[in-house]
Amino acid sequence: MPLYLRIANELYLKRLIVGGFEGVYEFAKDFRNEGMDRTHNPEFTVMEMYVAYKDYEWMMNATETLLEKVAMALHGTTEVPVGDNIINFKAPFRRVTMYEAIQEHTGIDISNMNEDQLRDTCRSLGIHVEPSMGKGKLVDEIFGAKAEGHYIQPTFITDYPVEMSPLTKNTVANPDW
Repeated sequence: MPLYLRIANELYLKRLIVGGFEGVYEFAKDFRNEGMDRTHNPEFTVMEMYVAYKDYEWMMNATETLLEKVAMALHGTTEVPVGDNIINFKAPFRRVTMYEAIQEHTGIDISNMNEDQLRDTCRSLGIHVEPSMGKGKLVDEIFGAKAEGHYIQPTFITDYPVEMSPLTKNTVANPDW
């Protein structure tokens, strides 16, 4: 019997939105062969949701409402022990732009830096850079090395460089995000 491992349900759900459904979601088993390490499991269960005519602010609100209700339904509280931490799923969650997160944890404002300035900043922070890294990858490297690990509580990191997510809608505030 032929069996198939699905790598994503995204395209099937987006087709439904294009076909006229205003909102769709699915719980799905996915498999991705992108390498495995402590932060990437190749097989996982995901809930994906798409809603027409809504933006990422709406999606953040929906996500935090869903997670708060799930925590309450499962644990009777929004404070859930995870390892050595107590994770609080009480809405609203903190919202931080990628640039604000980097500035918060490095003291450096990179929001208006060009690629060469970002390379110099990476070097000054002890972050290895490759010649092939563009602006988006450099910002991602700084965020990953200096900011990401500080976020334990539910937090939305927003306003990524457009180079990191070229198929997403640009923000109204800045077309480079």
